[in-house]
Amino acid sequence: MARRPLPRMTISGNDRIARSRELARTAAVNATDVLHPLITISRGLRLLAAAGLRKWADTPKDRRGPSLFLAAVCVLTVALAPYGPLLGLIGLMGVAAWKGRERTPVRTGPDESQAARLQALHDALVPYFSVPEDPSPLFAHGGEWAKAFSDPEFDGDGRLTRLRVKYPAYFPDGEAEARARIEQLLHAKSGRGREYLFAWEEEANQLLMSVLPPLPTTIAAQRFVTTPGELVLGFTDPESVQRTVPVRDGDATRDAPPVVWRTGPRSTEPHLLAVGHPGTGTTSLLRSIALQALPYGDVLIVEGSGTGEYACLTGRDGVLAVECGLAGALAGLEWAAHETERRLIAANRARQAGQPAPEDARRPLFILVDRPSVLSHLAAADDRPDPQQLLQVPLRHGRAAHVTVVVADQFDGLEFLNETVRTHTRARLVLGPATPEQVKSVLGAPPHTTPTADVPPGRGYARMGTGAVLRLQVPSTPDPYDEAASEAHRQAVLDLLPQRQNTDAGASEDRQAEEPRTEQVAVSAAPADTVLTVPREEVPAGAAGEPLAGPVPEPAAGAPVRTASARVPAEG
Repeated sequence: MARRPLPRMTISGNDRIARSRELARTAAVNATDVLHPLITISRGLRLLAAAGLRKWADTPKDRRGPSLFLAAVCVLTVALAPYGPLLGLIGLMGVAAWKGRERTPVRTGPDESQAARLQALHDALVPYFSVPEDPSPLFAHGGEWAKAFSDPEFDGDGRLTRLRVKYPAYFPDGEAEARARIEQLLHAKSGRGREYLFAWEEEANQLLMSVLPPLPTTIAAQRFVTTPGELVLGFTDPESVQRTVPVRDGDATRDAPPVVWRTGPRSTEPHLLAVGHPGTGTTSLLRSIALQALPYGDVLIVEGSGTGEYACLTGRDGVLAVECGLAGALAGLEWAAHETERRLIAANRARQAGQPAPEDARRPLFILVDRPSVLSHLAAADDRPDPQQLLQVPLRHGRAAHVTVVVADQFDGLEFLNETVRTHTRARLVLGPATPEQVKSVLGAPPHTTPTADVPPGRGYARMGTGAVLRLQVPSTPDPYDEAASEAHRQAVLDLLPQRQNTDAGASEDRQAEEPRTEQVAVSAAPADTVLTVPREEVPAGAAGEPLAGPVPEPAAGAPVRTASARVPAEG
């Protein structure tokens, strides 16, 4: 009988191709497992060779000869040493294996939640960065955020801290209103409660948004490394200024970028205006300025609120008077106007004679006026002259006479400041929470960051004349008699206070500085016939260079009358 052939399974061409691919894949995997050490060593040798070529290319030509000679000596030493070639080969293979090992790839892009946040931000910007006529818009509904966003960074909570936005060229980035809308949207979508910096690059059509770290609030009042005539108003971001000063921050010493205000005849902004809300640090700013000015100048303080915030300065060397009432304020400011005129006359006569100005006309005089709007209201109610009118002479001619005026008031009293004060105070500060419109009304320019609603005392913005708007944190200068303040900061202020003019009384009061202080500052107006004691010039009788008569603010009880030409010993 004939044998029947065995049945055969029909295999199509596609099955043959699939089986061939599977066999090839299996062979490749097996070969990779077998040859994995060799592949690792080869990769490491390639990386070592590339690193050596880069090193050789970076080596200057005059040093290549000695380097090549040193390498040849090393190779010869290894070749002549017992078992040297074998040990050298083993070491080279080990280094190559370590260099060529497989590393776990580091995730560089945003994760799923971060990508969803970027996509939502992209969709929110579509109405502002797109027009129907654009054939290939960067921002479109359903578009990819990667085309318009780059360099995104997030914090631990998944909120944006840095983002670069590329916008179309037809966006009106030169208009303040258009830019404000974009900044407000990015601020709202990226997370409120933080201060954002927006850097517009109009030439590249890019916007860089970054979150600014909070300025330190732990720097207390201290002697700063400055020249006479320079006052440190506070501290700002390192990128905003080109100078740093060493400061004590707690128990450590570090360099901090200061906001320096230059006073004197060569200053372009000789007078300053600080505005804020109650409790935002304007009084601490004036105390800080007074402590910095006392080592080389005289200080006259006029406090309109009458709360005794400057009681620690009463009767100190260099402090001419601390006036808290209307009568004392009028007397002190009237004397300041006469003193400014006297200095101008003395300096003019000295220049005509070809001599330097007298020393008493060159000693800096600082007039610190806190809340003059309150004094103006009291003067109007009592039918007396407005104290702000007496500031006209120091404000107009103070720079030539070495007289500096610092005015601090609140937003609710800003409208009561007269035109002279507004015009001649070109150095401006805004402290505390404020809207961009309020900041612009005082500084003349909007803030370059997004103001936050909750800020510590002393935080705000500063602008010197027509310069840039800077973030500012005033050094902590509390009333040393305020028990609610930090003990370290209170002691820092006490260490900076000059000695009292009556040393016996001053020593006993300094020992009681830590006790509660309930009494108010004594206020007394000087008698009308009191004449400022100044050195007389050798001029003919009846000449215009004789001292001018005028009321003088009376110092603390028991203290001698201070002359304008007396020196103040510098501390520290």
